[in-house]
Amino acid sequence: MNAVTDATAVDWARVRADFPLLTREVHGKPLVYFDSANTGQKPEAVIEAVDDFYRRHNANVSRAVHALGTEATEAYEAARAKLARFLNVRADELVLCSGTTFALNLVAYSWALPRLRPGDAIVVSRMEHHANIVPWQLVAERTGATLKVAELDERGDLDLERLYALLTPEVRLLAVAHVSNVLGTVNPVREICREARRRGIVTVVDGSQAAPHRALDVAAIGCDFYAITGHKMCGPTGTGALWARREHLAAMPPFLGGGEMIKEVRFEGTVYNEPPHKFEAGTPNIAGFVGLGAAVDYLSALGMAHVEARERELLAHFNEALAAVEGVRVFGAPREKAAVVSFLVEGAHAHDLATLLDLEGVAIRSGHHCAHPLMQHFGVPATCRASLAFYNTHEEIDAFVAALRKVRRLLA
Repeated sequence: MNAVTDATAVDWARVRADFPLLTREVHGKPLVYFDSANTGQKPEAVIEAVDDFYRRHNANVSRAVHALGTEATEAYEAARAKLARFLNVRADELVLCSGTTFALNLVAYSWALPRLRPGDAIVVSRMEHHANIVPWQLVAERTGATLKVAELDERGDLDLERLYALLTPEVRLLAVAHVSNVLGTVNPVREICREARRRGIVTVVDGSQAAPHRALDVAAIGCDFYAITGHKMCGPTGTGALWARREHLAAMPPFLGGGEMIKEVRFEGTVYNEPPHKFEAGTPNIAGFVGLGAAVDYLSALGMAHVEARERELLAHFNEALAAVEGVRVFGAPREKAAVVSFLVEGAHAHDLATLLDLEGVAIRSGHHCAHPLMQHFGVPATCRASLAFYNTHEEIDAFVAALRKVRRLLA
């Protein structure tokens, strides 16, 4: 099917009705929620799944043989299996954790820290979220490794020629976003990982902004590690996962110690559990993962191809509508782009603009978006960011533009 057929194959008004929060008003105005890159809204099915777990099944996982303990463990592991199918990976290679930040730190401290030495190098891109920069800086400080930065071209795409030139023999690891949380740039991660693999470089992909919006085949990408965050993909906060090649998980030492990650503890020494449980110390966010499993079911039923087509359609309308507003500067025009638009309005500070738009019921993000190096690249301290999802509407885009024009007049 082509993109138009895909987008119109779903009753999007009915889908929107699945999200109770979207019916509320803010400051007496209908809510226009354009902040899904920050966190996604939750469908009724996810809210009900979490509620049902606490009402009927609440118990700890892998701790008890009673009925509730068995039910909780089965629900938790079912969520792992659903997420593995969603990503097209093996369930026993999927570590459940609190989100991408934890996942990237797990790789930094359990894979990179024991291996890197003075003279080694790590490559990151200019567009990375702080969560895909700071852990590598911390590891570099402790190991004597250095950090190298892959820059962007004038469109806001990764300059691939310059990136590949950086992949010299001392580079041990390359960390890159699948989709930029500021520019919406969709990086060609399959090609990038192939070039890194040819050079013997381990690859880490931040999939936070990809998993909620695109059909994923992590196995086909060819990376070594892939991290996702559940709350951006209609699931509860405090959920996410790290996928890693089995050989890496087997060789990596535990990141945290405690219950569940052990087989046997003696004062003479401890025998660790098999991956992925080796990296899941303590009581997890069980209800959250039950909710994430429901979110995966919901997205899978919609079809990620339909989601992607719908958001592409909304982005086209948004770009056309925003272009008609005078004094707007849009950051980045990448060749392939997700439904994320960063912008400024002439004469207005980003925070002032976002505050006034909030009074009109419009929720957008303002600030540096946890991407200081990217703001420095553009020479600005902050931008406004509108990020759309499949549950948004064309009417909301028009309402946003009307509110933007009103606010612009107030600031003139």
